[in-house]
Amino acid sequence: MADAAAKERKILVAVDESEESSYALSWCIENIITGNSNDTLILLYSIPPRAVYSTLDGTGYLVSSDILATMERYSSEVAQCVMEKAKRACEALNGVKVETIVEHGDARDVICQAAEKLHVDMLVMGSHGYGVIKRAFLGSVSNHCAQNVKCPVLIVKKPKTDGRSK
Repeated sequence: MADAAAKERKILVAVDESEESSYALSWCIENIITGNSNDTLILLYSIPPRAVYSTLDGTGYLVSSDILATMERYSSEVAQCVMEKAKRACEALNGVKVETIVEHGDARDVICQAAEKLHVDMLVMGSHGYGVIKRAFLGSVSNHCAQNVKCPVLIVKKPKTDGRSK
């Protein structure tokens, strides 16, 4: 049993700008991270792929390279803000290694590929709680990852705070 406590664990937490993601990270810190100096918490953010624009958009207006560059800068700034917030949430973790990774691409693919490449012991992610219709159109990143990664996946649902009783 002592050997199990000393085993290095790699825990991948998928983060984005949503409240659900922040809640999942906080829940992970409070309930999974033991303060074991062998734990590594890997924070992963996926910059969504940029929509492909031709030089003319659908209305006949030119889409300039300046606009595309501005969109790219904005995406990078969002990623930086998300990661800074996530790192701040981890500041109180003594002895736990915290790593950050920012990748470009569809979140489904980025998360699954990172989990495999890094040989993580667990993937933690939030659930946006989409209904059946919205999920059918947008897809569920958490469901895709749960079906496709080889490690255990913990999907953390943020409790509803709308004041209604259950």
